[in-house]
Amino acid sequence: MRIIAIFTGKGFTKDMYEQLRKEVGWDTDQIDGWLMHIVGFDETDNIRIINVWESRNHMSEAFDSRLRAVMIKVGVPEPHVEIYPVHNLSAFTTTP
Repeated sequence: MRIIAIFTGKGFTKDMYEQLRKEVGWDTDQIDGWLMHIVGFDETDNIRIINVWESRNHMSEAFDSRLRAVMIKVGVPEPHVEIYPVHNLSAFTTTP
């Protein structure tokens, strides 16, 4: 079952995110089961991440195999995670 994973984290900065992104390399070496990734930062520069995964198992495997070690290396504080089943997923494009 597809899931939405919402991560929030105090002290998880833009610089940490960019270093994590570069070292894990998910933009060029896709992670199995990771369908969508959206990142923003609140007014105090704390991260907000919304991911869509094929399943909770895919997410767990990705963290164990590729993400966790780099998060520790970069010094990313443990984020708060909320997980929900996907009810509907629509992706829209705009036309000029």
